[in-house]
Parts: sequence; structure tokens; C-alpha cells
Amino acid sequence: MIKYIVQGGSRLSGHVNISGAKNAAVAILPASLLVDGVCRIENVPDISDVRLLLEILRNMGASIRRFGRNTLEIDCSHVRNATAPIDLVRRIRASYYLIGAELGRFGHARVAMPGGCNFGVRPIDQHIKGFEAMGASVEQLGGYVCADAPEGGLQGGHVYLDIVSVGATMNILLAAVLCSGMTIIENCAKEPHIVDLANFLNAMGAKISGAGTDVIKIRGVERLTGGSYTIIPDQIEAGTYMAAAAAVGGDVTVDNVIPKHLDCITAKLREMGAKVTEYDDSIRVEAERRLRRSNVKTMPYPGFPTDMQPQIAVCMALAEGTSLVTEGIYDNRFRYTAELNRMGASIQVESKTAVIDGVTQLHGCEVRACDLRAGAAMVIAALCAEGTTTIEDAHYIERGYEDIIGKFAAIGGKIRRIETFEGSSQDAAG
Repeated sequence: MIKYIVQGGSRLSGHVNISGAKNAAVAILPASLLVDGVCRIENVPDISDVRLLLEILRNMGASIRRFGRNTLEIDCSHVRNATAPIDLVRRIRASYYLIGAELGRFGHARVAMPGGCNFGVRPIDQHIKGFEAMGASVEQLGGYVCADAPEGGLQGGHVYLDIVSVGATMNILLAAVLCSGMTIIENCAKEPHIVDLANFLNAMGAKISGAGTDVIKIRGVERLTGGSYTIIPDQIEAGTYMAAAAAVGGDVTVDNVIPKHLDCITAKLREMGAKVTEYDDSIRVEAERRLRRSNVKTMPYPGFPTDMQPQIAVCMALAEGTSLVTEGIYDNRFRYTAELNRMGASIQVESKTAVIDGVTQLHGCEVRACDLRAGAAMVIAALCAEGTTTIEDAHYIERGYEDIIGKFAAIGGKIRRIETFEGSSQDAAG
């Protein structure tokens, strides 16, 4: 059990350094299975999702060396086609990338779905459509997804995605890089981490073009041979600290970012009254007065990211006037609003829209992190609130934020972490 104890009311100021992109790392690490050689990967975020994936790769026979906190050398030359341990796979949503990577490397994959979810709960129908376009047969057996290439191996195929899916785009990429012929993916997602995965694979010897557009072409190669690559900065982590600076108030410079990736977040914060200044690889957010109301609808990139929806909602909860948040990607992303309302927010949810009447003050109480991004929103709300807030289930937050307590401490946030081990507890302050 991990809890965060947050003391609210402190102004935020200073610099915060952004880590490597979580959503890129959790695809690039499985992609190393495709490489016959050593991959040196820099700017790898030190988060729990990454540590789980590394444990899965070790279980499959990968040799992994760590240099400092954020650089890895991974050699998958001698990995075996083993089923990844179900207790590890079920703890990470991105485990489905193992299907594309194992199918591409071995011609066979047997991977448990995250949390035992079936296709209806966490649908991967577009992933399967892509695998089948390359000749694979796919079925679900006993909580596992089993995919098999035809006798002659995967062949290049043409797939049009029915919906813009980040996961399907990346998984099809993984399966296609070593197959025979050319694979074309249409109506694919354009997120920066998709471009990063394609760039990683190309650095290892793949032939992928069009990443970042709605048509990607993959010309299969015989083998990938290793090399070096640096993961891009995390767009969502950067946006989280930007939203925190705007909601709490202060003057925060977010370093090691690609400002272009943050255009929609920057535009929304400016619309709400924050002063945002862009530099070559950093963004400064200043907020000295109450924010203004706004509306936002989450959309695929380059639209406003669904992973920033809970964080911007905290800004709106404290803004002057009534704001609307419309969720355009997922069906069930407003569970956190009940926790914000416990802190004094005024939010009503109707279907995929949240109506937020801004209040002047939030109050500390006991809340829980419903998921990764909702947890980040709870931290921001707690820093804004009067008094002390206890955030339960804070392990969700650590799935995607490296050293969040230390980074907030560096800019004035007061957060303590309490970890309980079978009746005893360990307390870490930040």
C-alpha cells in the first residue's frame, strides 16, 4: 500500500526536468525483442511500468545492463520463445505489445491480457485485424491471446484501421518489421511516441516511412542488428507540471521538452489566463491570478490528449466560471471527479461530458488515485488545497512519473510517501 501525504498551499517555482516518454518506452522495450544485437537505449524513465517490462524480458532470457538511472543496454539475441509470466503481464497495460514483438520475432505469441481483461473490456480487435492482414491466425484461449504466423512466415499486408488506435498502430509496426514484403497501415495514429518507436526501429535497421502521418509503410527486412537510441521527452509528464503550475500558481520552467509536442496544452493554458513562454527545449508557465473558464475535448494527436484530461480538469475546477470537458477517446475516464468533489470541487458528469463550476478553494481530505493520470490530478488538487490531503493507491502514479515527489519538492511542493509492508510502514519525505 502506497500513500502520498500532501500539504497544500505552497506556491510553485523553479525548474523541473522531464524524463523519457513512458508511452514510447513501454513499446520500445518490447521492440528490443526483434533486434539481433545490443540496443543501447538512453533517457529511459525509471518508472514501475518500465521495471516490470525489464523483468519480463529477463524472464525470456534477455541480458540487460544498466548505466546510471536512465540508460540501458539490452541484448535479446538469445531470448527464448517463452510465455511471459502472467503475474507480471497482468500488472501492465502495455503488455499487449509483446504480442506483436513475439509474433514478429518467433512467428508465435502467447500473451495474457492485462488484468485478465477480455476483448470486450480492453478491445484489441484492431491489433488482431492487422496481424490477420499479414496472414496470422489469432484466438483467445484461457485468458491468453495466441497468435501464429502461417507456415511461410508473416507476409506484408494492407490494413485500414476502423478507429485511430495508438496501440494497434504500434503493435502492427512491431509485427511487420521482419515480415516479407511491404505492410501498409492506413488511418493510423500520429502520436509522438509512435514516431519514436518507428525511429528506434529504423535506427536498428528497419525500413519504416510515414510515421507521424495517417499512412505508414513498413518494408520488411531480414534482421535488425542493434544500435543506440535516445527516447523523446514525455509529453504528458511535461503537461502535468505545466497544469500544476497553472492551477497552484507560481513560476515553473519545464526543461528537456519538445515544445511542438505540447502545442495544444500550451494553447489551452494561455486561453485560461496563464502566461506560457516557449524556448528551444523548455517551457515556462507563470500564473499569478485565478484562471478563466474554458472548454476542452480530448482527441487523437495533435488534438488535446486524453492523458491530460484529469489534470486540466483540476485547473478548471478552480477557474472562474463554468467549464466543459468532453472525453472523445475513452468511455470511463471521469471516475476521478468524485474524488475532486470530495475536496470541494463542483463537477457533474453526464455521459462523456463533465460540467465543472469553478470554486475558489479546495480542501484537503482522504482521496484515492483511480488510475495513473487521475492520480497525477489528485496530486495537483492536493497541492492547491487548504490543509493536508492523503492520496491512497498512489502506486498508480508511479507507473508513469519518475521521482514525482522529488521533482515537486524541487519546485516547492510538500509531499511525503508512505509505503506499508505487512503491518509496518516506511516514510519518505519530499
